[in-house]
Amino acid sequence: MTNRRSFLTASAAAAGASAVFSKSGAAAEKVKLAEGSAILFQGDSITDAGRDKKRQKANDPRSLGVGYPAHAAGGILRDHAALGLQVHNRGISGNKVPDLDARWNKDCLDLKPDVLSILIGVNDIWHKLNGGYDGTPEVYRDGFAALLERTKKKLPETRLVICEPFVLRCGAVNDSWFPEFETRRKFAKEVAQGAGTLWVPFQEMFDKAVAAGTKPEYWAADGVHPSAAGHALMAKTWREVVGV
Repeated sequence: MTNRRSFLTASAAAAGASAVFSKSGAAAEKVKLAEGSAILFQGDSITDAGRDKKRQKANDPRSLGVGYPAHAAGGILRDHAALGLQVHNRGISGNKVPDLDARWNKDCLDLKPDVLSILIGVNDIWHKLNGGYDGTPEVYRDGFAALLERTKKKLPETRLVICEPFVLRCGAVNDSWFPEFETRRKFAKEVAQGAGTLWVPFQEMFDKAVAAGTKPEYWAADGVHPSAAGHALMAKTWREVVGV
């Protein structure tokens, strides 16, 4: 019962705290799906979630992986069966913002998605802490902003959804991550607001879930990669924010 109450409390709190941005400061409208709309999930291993990269096919369970994109896709395809939607997952484990930029034409722009969701940022700090990358928070911010600007120029009608980078204080996540991770999280929100995107508050969602009584390991054992429950909660919150 504790876990169920935590799930419901966290989901409701995240939905209530979610934000949609527009450059004018007014609330942006949620997504309205049309017949044949394409939804693309982009990011790193959290989005990748073990997908079969040899099967680049919309709505294919093996192509969608086992994470929040698959959870979200299942519900969306079930609830909008008459629309003939196409849901893609192009997350790749280990990716940082520069990695997205390098493959953006093939894995995003060429697909011409109607809805584009991006979750990126944890590797931009994790790889730096491990000594394999030297990008600063400012490099993350500026690179992310440039990627969104490039996308908007090529796909002006695409609705952008930016997901909040998150970590939980357990597993691989220790004090060395802070306060830099908080700076990067703040920059992600600034980039989303500057681009007028929808914003999915994953960090706030998980913080509420832990505060409601579950241990952080329940949602992500290593502090970064969600459990089945974590992915399910992410998908629920994503759908509530996006409106699909």
